[in-house]
Amino acid sequence: MNKTFSKFLPALAAIALLAGCAAPKDIVYMQDVTEGAEFYTVPSAPIRLKPMDQISIIVNGLDPQVSAMFNLPYFTRRMGETQSLTAGEGNVGNMNTSGAISGYTVDSEGNIDFPVLGKIYVQGKTRAEVSEFIKQLLIDSRQIKDPIVTVEFMNLGFSVIGEVLRPGRYRIDRDEFTLFDALSLAGDLTINGRRTDVTLIRDSGTDREKVYNLDLTQSYGIYSSPAYYIQQGDLIYVTPNEKRRRESTVLGNQTLTPSFWVSLMSSITSIATSVAVLMSR
Repeated sequence: MNKTFSKFLPALAAIALLAGCAAPKDIVYMQDVTEGAEFYTVPSAPIRLKPMDQISIIVNGLDPQVSAMFNLPYFTRRMGETQSLTAGEGNVGNMNTSGAISGYTVDSEGNIDFPVLGKIYVQGKTRAEVSEFIKQLLIDSRQIKDPIVTVEFMNLGFSVIGEVLRPGRYRIDRDEFTLFDALSLAGDLTINGRRTDVTLIRDSGTDREKVYNLDLTQSYGIYSSPAYYIQQGDLIYVTPNEKRRRESTVLGNQTLTPSFWVSLMSSITSIATSVAVLMSR
């Protein structure tokens, strides 16, 4: 019996070693892409405003004093003091770095309360559409000549959880923000994240959420998915692989390591030797 186990022990140890060193199959992204390949991509989807979204709107014109009437104040700290200034006064280009701009929150009916012009319906509009709409209102009312209207997102963001390097909530700072942009901000998937099983949950604007399942190893499915462009409020979940799941058990991944199997076979051999000795007496 001892000779039998000893005969197969090297082979079993070699198999365990090869299994432990084998590279996971589904680690590489977009495995179906070849040079010169062409495939369908989903049409671009700019962010459209929803209730509770916050935006900043800055109006500039030839007359700074007239422009200031249409801008909310922003705040900057100097020497421990909080100062209130008005967008359109001073160096507007540096406002994002020198202070905090006051913003507009889209109410439950889709409106913002804009200075002088009053209630303006912005729900469903893109940044460019809001900018053009307000610009036209100012021109039609002859409030300001040749206005420049700049619209920026403020609180729009998405969340990434699961097997990524830096889970958390991140800001959407531009239109056409993609899934790969989102995963890059989160530090990419860890080695234990399943590239073939990424879930995106999206607020559909009703009492139901939309769920998209994505396989990052197949580019055709990614680029043609409505989930390719991130929307405000999206939740991205990266599923852990089997290795990570096993780590939650008592033995975890020990049973898959070469040392475990070598140790186990050594123990079995020792037991078999002891049994053989006892039986020979």
